[in-house]
Amino acid sequence: EVQLVESGGGLVQPGGSLRLSCAASGFAFSSFCTGWFRQPPGKEREWVATINHKDIITYADVKPRFTISRDKFKNTLYLQLNNLKVEDTAHYYCAAVFPTDGLCKSWASGFRGQGTNVTVSS
Repeated sequence: EVQLVESGGGLVQPGGSLRLSCAASGFAFSSFCTGWFRQPPGKEREWVATINHKDIITYADVKPRFTISRDKFKNTLYLQLNNLKVEDTAHYYCAAVFPTDGLCKSWASGFRGQGTNVTVSS
């Protein structure tokens, strides 16, 4: 059974930090593109960052505040969130998709977790 289970969300003050984790099981984690997405309240889903099957990292407009990483031995994906802003408040979730023609696309055809909430507020 494929599972992606996120943890690490919570309430944090502006300027604070959180580390999100995504524990993966049931598929060849290191062969997949893995990434983080978020959906702010009342807004569309946003792509945050990706590590592809060749360990190449790409970011949306969150670098250098956010850092994506993954531990292939633990089958776990991470997202370090630093210097958080109120506008980072969102439901964050991880996803995985097998690369198509070497590209990370068609995420909807892959797997995703239930997500974890990050709330940045004073």
